[in-house]
Amino acid sequence: MTTLALAPHRAPVPEAKLPRLLAGLGDRPSSLRWHELQHGPMPTLRRADRLIDVVEASGLTGRGGAGFPAGRKMRSVAAGPGAKVLIANGAEGEPASLKDKVLLSRLPNLVLDGMTLAAEAVGAREAFLCVHRTEGGLLEGLERVVQERLAAGLDPVPIRVTGIPGRYVSSEQSSIVQYLNGGPGKPTFAPPRPHERGVNGNPTLVHNVETLAHMALIARHGARWFRGAGSPAAPGSMLVTVGGAVRWPGVYEIEMGTSLGQLVMLAGGPAEPLQALLVGGYFGCWLPVQAAWPVPMTHASLKGAGAALGAGIVIALPASACPLAETARVVRYLAEETAGQCGPCVFGLPALADALGDLAYSGGQDGGVGRVAALLPLIERRGACRHPDGATQLVRSVLRAFPGEVRWHERTGSCDGVRRPPLLPLPRDEERDQDFT
Repeated sequence: MTTLALAPHRAPVPEAKLPRLLAGLGDRPSSLRWHELQHGPMPTLRRADRLIDVVEASGLTGRGGAGFPAGRKMRSVAAGPGAKVLIANGAEGEPASLKDKVLLSRLPNLVLDGMTLAAEAVGAREAFLCVHRTEGGLLEGLERVVQERLAAGLDPVPIRVTGIPGRYVSSEQSSIVQYLNGGPGKPTFAPPRPHERGVNGNPTLVHNVETLAHMALIARHGARWFRGAGSPAAPGSMLVTVGGAVRWPGVYEIEMGTSLGQLVMLAGGPAEPLQALLVGGYFGCWLPVQAAWPVPMTHASLKGAGAALGAGIVIALPASACPLAETARVVRYLAEETAGQCGPCVFGLPALADALGDLAYSGGQDGGVGRVAALLPLIERRGACRHPDGATQLVRSVLRAFPGEVRWHERTGSCDGVRRPPLLPLPRDEERDQDFT
């Protein structure tokens, strides 16, 4: 994928809408000097809780997938007992997402500003910037930036760049906390949640790196400025990774509430006729293209359409591809990426991957859609984490969005699309960690 450079090198003014996070994006990582010329020096806050007030007033929600109010999460950590910890989650578990990598590789100082401001606001004494350890070059680059800032005296709270296991479930917040505590990078049962008891038993604030980058700009320009983009119910901008059959795949900054159709056209429009959009990544949902086109990119609107915003991933599926075969590949990948600690993942997801693959390639010979449908309630809401539920949500959506394709496969066994090269991106086996330690 490519990344669109959206603006020349100039500081944003309060009236400007977009670009914000991607203002002045270049081909190389920005230096500290360039960053300060672009955005101005990091602001100082007279009262530690002032940033929390401003973030709450801005309406910023988490950009990692859940969409929880960022200020409310900060306030709950700040109110906890004892020392606090901050985690910046830059470990993109979704293979189709590139937004966090763009921020960390090109605009790292914006994220680090947000980390320092958030750490001071909640009273954190240490902070961790976590990415997958398979991203060796990114880890080295971030360490250089952290050292440059340390020499400049910018970050009073120590920031540790930390590589975590390169598994899908290892980027979940409880997995990161357990790994930092010396355990395996696997999800843990909740409660307690990290904001209650996280790293070393301390209240721990976990924010996605995009959320922290927004926070760095909100601290500079204020809540009203942030609300100058988007809508009253869904303010601000967000980063979206657009892939599949579009002319210019890449990472885009859009106003909250931009329709899915506008987003596809921003990415150059369809590269070939489309049949559907996958919204929200591999825990997301398929939407037929005509139904998806006018839907605004907000949590509420996508939920009403039967989908989810997730971490801002939209993949355009061409009419020549087979949605069942594409989904079966992803479910097989998700079945291989489990923590292996509960029955729905150990037994349920491999069986679901087998059943969906058989439907895509063999039709009704081995039970067909009935076999797939029977497995879903045996898997969902029974796991230690959301991993099995995310996989079943994707499978339910493919059955719902493509009834004609399902009937065809049930009767015929396969379609021409199964012979097309795969569209949905998956990590190559040699790039993935084989353990959680």
